[in-house]
Order: sequence, then C-alpha cells, then structure tokens
Amino acid sequence: MRHFLEVDDLDATEVAEVLKFASMKEFPKNLDGKGMALIFEKPSARTRNSMEMAVFQLGGHPIYIKPEEVGLDERESVEDVTKTLSCFHSMIGARVFKHSTVERMARENRVPIINLLSDEAHPLQALADVLTMQQELGDLEGRSITYIGDGNNVFRSLAIACGFLGMEVRFSGPPEYQLPYKDRDRLEFAGVSFEEYSSPEEAVKGVDAVYTDVWTSMGQEQEKTQRHKAFEGFQVNEKLMNHAGEKSIFLHCLPAHRGEEVTDEVVDGLASRVWIQAENRMHAARGLLAWLVEKNIEEGNKHE
Repeated sequence: MRHFLEVDDLDATEVAEVLKFASMKEFPKNLDGKGMALIFEKPSARTRNSMEMAVFQLGGHPIYIKPEEVGLDERESVEDVTKTLSCFHSMIGARVFKHSTVERMARENRVPIINLLSDEAHPLQALADVLTMQQELGDLEGRSITYIGDGNNVFRSLAIACGFLGMEVRFSGPPEYQLPYKDRDRLEFAGVSFEEYSSPEEAVKGVDAVYTDVWTSMGQEQEKTQRHKAFEGFQVNEKLMNHAGEKSIFLHCLPAHRGEEVTDEVVDGLASRVWIQAENRMHAARGLLAWLVEKNIEEGNKHE
C-alpha cells in the first residue's frame, strides 16, 4: 500500500510522474463510484475545495468530515476511525495537528492515506508549488528558490520537492526559527541540501523564485508577539524583490497576512503567482490521487 505523508514517500522519478498526471488536460476517472474521506482537524479553504474538486474530477465522491464527527483519540482511537472509514472509502485524507496521527493511520495499511497538512509536513502544497514553477520557469533543473521566514512544515516539504527536481534551495530566517535538526536529518537522508543566509537580501540575489509563509501559523497564536519581533527584517516587500531581480516570481502558500510577512504590493504585483499556485493545489491533488490509484493497483497485481 502506497501512502503520501511527505514528499519523500515518493522518489524523484515518481514526483515527476505525479506532476505529469497533474498536467493532463484529460484525466482518468479512476475513482469512479468510490469515496474519499477528508478529515479536517484544522479548517482550510484551499485544501477542502481543491481536494473535493480533485476527487470529483476523477469520478469519486468526497466526504468532508469535521473534527467533532470522529473525535480522533476522544470518541474513538485514530486506529478505529481509520478502520471504520476504510469500510466505506477507497482513500483517506487528513489535515491534522500531529504528524503522528497520519503515521498511525498509515500503519493500519487498509487504504491509501494522504497527508493534507500536519505539524511536520505539507506535501500537497509542495507539489502545487513545483507544478507552478514548472509552468512558469520550465525545467527546474538548475533553477533556484529562496524561502524567507519560518523553517516550518511548508519549508520542509518544499525543500524536498525542489531538491528532488534539481533546484538550488536557499533559506533565510531568524536563527531560533531555522529548520529543526530532525528535519535536517530527513532532508539529508533524502539527498536534499539547502544553503542558509542571515541576510534575506543576500539570500534572494539572482534566484528564480522567492517564497514566504505566515510568521504565526494556526495553533501558534500565543506566540504572535514574540514571533513578530523575531521576524522583523524578514518581510518580503518590493525592496527585497528588487534584490531578487526583474524575472523572479513570488510564491506564498496562503492565506497571506498582508502587512506582516508580505506586503500588498508583492502579493498583488507583477511577480506574484499566488493565485496560479492556489489553483494548482487542485491539479496537484488530482495528479497525486490518480497516480496513487494506478500505483496501488500495480503493487496489488505484483502480489497476486
């Protein structure tokens, strides 16, 4: 059974295959007559809409499930919820707080589990990001991207996806918010490296893409004041984009906290590709689901 909890659940060749599926104008209806459970511990406009449309486009039926409807580890254990939903659905997607939740689901090995977001990874976002850059920049081998801000789940998944496709990855953020050691080990194991810069101006020089995310994510609201102080000087604004150059594009996974990590002029400016990137959440999700169905059928046939 193939699951998708982080980008490196695929290898570099498989990531490229998924992106080809995502770019198809006509796609297989390989979820025809099948359901996909979508569990949301955290709400999200882009994730819910992109996933429901992706399942629908493949002929399937998505079911949105609120946290109180399953009560993970409250009403029922994660394992029992997974077993129950696999009685009805061919796939389960979960947007959760703890990464261990999707790992526990996957260990049941009943249906493919797709991580819609966890505290450690945001792999579907990363697929949409590299899909967007492919469309805008062409072959990504030798291209470069700078991530400005928090060394979080978004950066971890982005770095793996970009590294797999041969991109140069740079990071600039406050020392106390750099990528944790366990995530660095994960990237190293995946064969991905990145350069760190103390100066965001130096970090963006000559790059093809500049990326940022919110300074305070859902669940971190109590840290907002301290984070805003730490991230002073790391805002993506017109001055910083000028250091990157005229041809650089701007990316953001959204929602953007305008006036904090990024200014209106950048989000709405000529370099911005954030709305294309948002739409690509749907295409990337559809590509992954279609690929997973075929791959799991292949794997099943091998063991018959």
